[in-house]
Amino acid sequence: MKHDDMILISVDDHIIEPPGMFKNHLPEKYVNDAPRLVHNPDGSDTWQFRDTVIPNVALNAVAGRPKEEYGLEPQGLDEIRKGCYDPNERVKDMNAGGVLATMNFPSFPGFAARLFATEDPDFSLALVQAYNDWHIDEWCGSNPGRFIPMAIPAIWDPELCAKEVRRVAEKGVHSLTFTENPATLGYPSFHDLEHWRPLWQALVDTETIMNVHIGSSGKLAITAPDAPMDVMITLQPMNIVQAAADLLWSAPIKEFPTLKIALSEGGTGWIPYFLDRVDRTYEMHSTWTHQDFGGKLPSEVFREHFLTCFISDPVGVKNRHMIGIDNICWEMDYPHSDSMWPGAPEELMAVFETYEVTDEEINKITHENAMRWYHFEPFKHIPKEQATVGALRKSAEGHDVSIRALSAHKDRGGSSFADFQANAKAVSGARD
Repeated sequence: MKHDDMILISVDDHIIEPPGMFKNHLPEKYVNDAPRLVHNPDGSDTWQFRDTVIPNVALNAVAGRPKEEYGLEPQGLDEIRKGCYDPNERVKDMNAGGVLATMNFPSFPGFAARLFATEDPDFSLALVQAYNDWHIDEWCGSNPGRFIPMAIPAIWDPELCAKEVRRVAEKGVHSLTFTENPATLGYPSFHDLEHWRPLWQALVDTETIMNVHIGSSGKLAITAPDAPMDVMITLQPMNIVQAAADLLWSAPIKEFPTLKIALSEGGTGWIPYFLDRVDRTYEMHSTWTHQDFGGKLPSEVFREHFLTCFISDPVGVKNRHMIGIDNICWEMDYPHSDSMWPGAPEELMAVFETYEVTDEEINKITHENAMRWYHFEPFKHIPKEQATVGALRKSAEGHDVSIRALSAHKDRGGSSFADFQANAKAVSGARD
């Protein structure tokens, strides 16, 4: 297979939400209290909700910018690609990058929509439903077959969360973003089976995948406040390793055999060792910890429940059979700083060729697994022959994907995690 022949579906990209998104979906009585995008005197745009101000941190929207401009300053929508916040422009960028479809995580509400948890439960639920309806009907509905719809949760109430999962499932949604560790957000942990039971039941009844994204616990893996930013970026996948262990050993995995969980943006290279480790732990300690997987090894149960996802992970591709070829999906991560856009096809194919990945395996990793796990059927809308890298790029001829300096930010030099915290607080009261 040549890179132009691949069909690419990314299961992890991101939206920079546009102004006016609540206009058509929030009840009139709540409109004046809704989150709003504010243009500040310094030229930055920030989402503001009550006393909370959420900076548009630059690493969230650097597609098309030179690496020298990656940084931590808040920025305005006029400094980022329109594809970050406009679905029609996003599709143009996808075409130019040879990508058929993407699944898009939220930005300003947080991965678990904790921002929307207010003292008024009706208002909180209205915000969640308005966001979901905007995402499903406007963002995804703008270009059928190009976006895998994803819902945000009413995380503060398992019953309401379950009802929302069922509501959006009727609209064709089989994906829910959630936190990798609810305990760090002040909610009961995954081990509190009864607390979360309504949600687990709704997920399996509707065949909806829970997507736990790195960083969604509100905590970052960092060794010290004065550590270089590179330390935090390097350790980001460690959160997802902890989530995988937490969930694999939890009661819901045993009680709900069809429960599906995606480890979003967590990479795959670590998984072979992880599976060896959990099997060894089970062998050596289950007699006194009383873990019971019904005659199966933990590694076998992992492959039944977990989807693993990678952006650029040659080690994971090399060890794909140790992970499970039916459990791997590819991610582009547009418009974040780890993104492969717009050169993903070439980068992916170079890795596939290095490790002699067969055409059948390529198809599973690049699109078939995503279609199966998320019940996504793009070919109802786009003929398969028009969905390849080559065909999409041909349709996007003339679309500008050149790297441009979009801002005049000053050189910050080496940044630390403490710099990040200080910058966020200076903008005002950003969330932990």
